Amino acid sequence: MSLHEWPHILKRLKKGSPLLGLDLGTKTIGVAISDPEWKQASPLLTLKRKKIPADLASLAGLAGERGARGFVIGLPLNMDGSEGPMAEMIRAFVKLMLAHQSLFSGEPEIALFDERLSSAVVERFLIQSDVSRARRKEVVDKLAAQAILQAALDQWQNQQKAS
Repeated sequence: MSLHEWPHILKRLKKGSPLLGLDLGTKTIGVAISDPEWKQASPLLTLKRKKIPADLASLAGLAGERGARGFVIGLPLNMDGSEGPMAEMIRAFVKLMLAHQSLFSGEPEIALFDERLSSAVVERFLIQSDVSRARRKEVVDKLAAQAILQAALDQWQNQQKAS
C-alpha cells in the first residue's frame, strides 16, 4: 500500500477493480464506489466512526468485499490551497492506513484529492431539494464521498481526452 498523487494511482491499478472514495469526518466516514471502468461513482454507505483499529478493519473489509484496490480520499484544503487541521487529520489517518496495511488484502493504493466545499455543496443541494434534516444527516457523507470520487474520475477522463 502506498500514497500517490491523483491520478498516478491509476497507473498502479488495473481496470476492472473499483475505487473507493472516502469523505473522512470526525464522526463518520462517507464511502462511495466507482464502476470497474472508473467512469461513474455511486454513493455506498456511511460508517459511524469508532476507534481507529475498528475504522481501518471496516474499510479493509469493505474493500475486500467489493474487490476495491484503490482509495481516493478527500483532502479538505482551505480556499487558499493551504492545509488546515482537518487536512492534518486526514493525513494522520492515511499514515495509519499505511502502517496497518496488513489488514488490507492485495495492497490497495491511496490517493488524496482536493475536496474543497464538497460537503457544503452536497448539503446545499439537499436543502434546495427539500430533503428533511434527518434524511440529509443520513446521506450527506456518502454523497460527499461520491462527489469527491466523481470529481477525481472526471478529472482523469478529461486528461485522457486531452492526451
